[in-house]
Amino acid sequence: MLMIHIKKYYEGITHDEIPTSRYSSLAISPVHIHKDKKAHKEALLVLGDEIVSHIHGHRVPVLAYSSQAASSRVAAGN
Repeated sequence: MLMIHIKKYYEGITHDEIPTSRYSSLAISPVHIHKDKKAHKEALLVLGDEIVSHIHGHRVPVLAYSSQAASSRVAAGN
């Protein structure tokens, strides 16, 4: 999956836009096949950093686990 799809998926489920000013300033996207590998790698790392920084900055728990919710019984099948 492309990193830009991860950004769009996150924005779709949280309705919270991730600011990507550093990525946008690079003026490169996955469809720019004429750019060199180094430029694409830098863009990918910058976009990943912006996504992770945004998610960590909001401290939204993705999954909450409680030991009280776990069953002490085990289901067994034949």
